[in-house]
Amino acid sequence: MNIYSNGRLRLPQVEQVLQRPFITPFIAQLSRPLVTQAVREYFAKVRASQQSQTITHFDLEAGITRELSKLMLVRQQRVINATGTIIHTNLGRSPISPELWDQVKDVNTHYNNLELALHKGKRGQRKGLIAELLQALTGADNALVVNNNACSVYLILLALAQGKEVIVSRGEQIQIGGGFRIPDILAMSGAKLVEVGTTNVTTCGDYINAITENTAMVLLVHQSNFAIRGFTESVDIKALKARLPEDVILAVDQGSGVSTEDFCPEEKDIGRYIKQGADLVCFSGDKIIGGPQAGIVCGRDDLVQILEKSPMMRAFRPGRIILSLLEALLVEKLNRSDMGKGISQAQIERLPLTKRYAEKLACYFGDKVEVQPMTAVVGGGTLPDCDYPCYGVAIVGEAKLLSEQLRACPIPVIGVINRDRFVLNLASVTEDDFEVLFEQLCALFAPEQQPVSQKALSQERVSQELGQGKQQEGNS
Repeated sequence: MNIYSNGRLRLPQVEQVLQRPFITPFIAQLSRPLVTQAVREYFAKVRASQQSQTITHFDLEAGITRELSKLMLVRQQRVINATGTIIHTNLGRSPISPELWDQVKDVNTHYNNLELALHKGKRGQRKGLIAELLQALTGADNALVVNNNACSVYLILLALAQGKEVIVSRGEQIQIGGGFRIPDILAMSGAKLVEVGTTNVTTCGDYINAITENTAMVLLVHQSNFAIRGFTESVDIKALKARLPEDVILAVDQGSGVSTEDFCPEEKDIGRYIKQGADLVCFSGDKIIGGPQAGIVCGRDDLVQILEKSPMMRAFRPGRIILSLLEALLVEKLNRSDMGKGISQAQIERLPLTKRYAEKLACYFGDKVEVQPMTAVVGGGTLPDCDYPCYGVAIVGEAKLLSEQLRACPIPVIGVINRDRFVLNLASVTEDDFEVLFEQLCALFAPEQQPVSQKALSQERVSQELGQGKQQEGNS
């Protein structure tokens, strides 16, 4: 590829570049139109550059590769979460169990009965068994699923409180990530916000005294990503429900999705809210419950039916991938199988192993890594006041450079810079991710000393030792 003619820069035709072997993998991953656009944009930069007269064929190829590699990083891909935040919103929240994914493969790669009642041969509802499964899980009369929990809250307000008053404690007028604010959602739904209580204390009497003939609902909101300590008081659900007029709905944005999990006894689960008298409870499907992104509403049958008939349900309803995954998860959760555990439950059960994982890394990589006690959080706006002890490693070296190097691995590793040190918190590293992490650290620290066969043997040995450690842990 000659890029000069009579001393003048003469770039090749874009089509010629697209035929080069180094471009082929990028076309497969990015598509031909995007690669074409990227090459044209790079050529424009070269022409405008002051160094254009000194650029070589190799520079040109390296520059194109660099630009396309940047574009590749934008595409969604697997990463290793070593941040210690188990449900990490930036990293996709709850990973789906591979076995669970395989369960719904045929449903989603073939036609299915999404809106067909097979026993009648007529059109049916698209939620399948989900309502019955959630009834068994929570004790609710009925349930529905929307795209996310923000949709749940908005749909409840729009369908049941538009043009009327909704009473909310001042301590629960929260904002979560992305600018979702309870007062703004109320305003958009057409409901009127009535504030009661104070930031730290809201009593049952505060709610009752605020009720007027135009009151449609009392809305209780999970505080999500913060906690108020000290002198605080909140209402007892059962006592509040007993004093509310029959026509005033008691709705709860439970948020986190705690159901059968046993690692957070201080968090009130969905079933308890239902049992204590809440008319509707909504929560996220991809937080502690451990499913795909979804908003779930459980509660009184008559109210759920009103929500289902709302014109906005067509905009908010999920497709078959979400519904089939959620259905399969709920079956496994009710059967108490490992597949039914959310990622938070599964990883917190494995926290005692993190010390052994960290020690194995330190043993193998010597003075390049240091074992450190750390804390893990569930994250995702679920348990803001709960930390769980665990272990990880600090990698010796310049923190920013290490962060860049590990993000550039074939499967990017996302760690944390803490006090100018780059650390890998192993609480959020799954078992299969640890094996990949180990192999990539081998390639980073000593590639010339780690032939493929030796790396594989080293990885196998560490995996076996960790397996023996887990067996000993279970026997103790």
